[in-house]
Amino acid sequence: MAVMQTAAGLPHCSITSVSSIIPFHGPPSRLCFSNSSMKTHQPNLLFSTPNIRPFSLRPPRKLLCLPPRGKYVREDYLVKKMSAKEVQELVKEERTVPLIIDFYATWCGPCILMAQELEMLAVEYESNAMIVKVDTDEEYEFAHDMQVRGLPTLYFISPDPTKGAIRTEGLIPLQMMRDIIDNEM
Repeated sequence: MAVMQTAAGLPHCSITSVSSIIPFHGPPSRLCFSNSSMKTHQPNLLFSTPNIRPFSLRPPRKLLCLPPRGKYVREDYLVKKMSAKEVQELVKEERTVPLIIDFYATWCGPCILMAQELEMLAVEYESNAMIVKVDTDEEYEFAHDMQVRGLPTLYFISPDPTKGAIRTEGLIPLQMMRDIIDNEM
């Protein structure tokens, strides 16, 4: 049972021995609880001063112009960005090559890395596979219908209608994508 004592000279402070409350093998500790406020530490000057920037020593950079929108989808890229309706038409029509659908977002770091890998794959399999991408921010309902939970998500759809689609989630190596196209499609 804890013993409560009044500290001499401190009118609003009571000292409690916590050795009977918390099993601890060491010298008995004492805590002081004040009725006014319970400050556990001194204020950190690094975060309380508005003029100090903790993460940068340089002043913030000024942009000369706005960055281009959709900078990960350019005219000369082999992997084309498509709408939900265009992708649904591609899936329904008859193909002789596998279809790879990349669900991505422009703010997603792994999606940017995957876009580079898919571009290399598109160069390698230019006539043996069709690779398209869908922006999940613009085509939210379609991504939800396709059960996209994490980014990037790839669907490998075989030209053979009897084979099921292969779904991958997250950043996968280029060799794994090659193996899926070569062996599973």
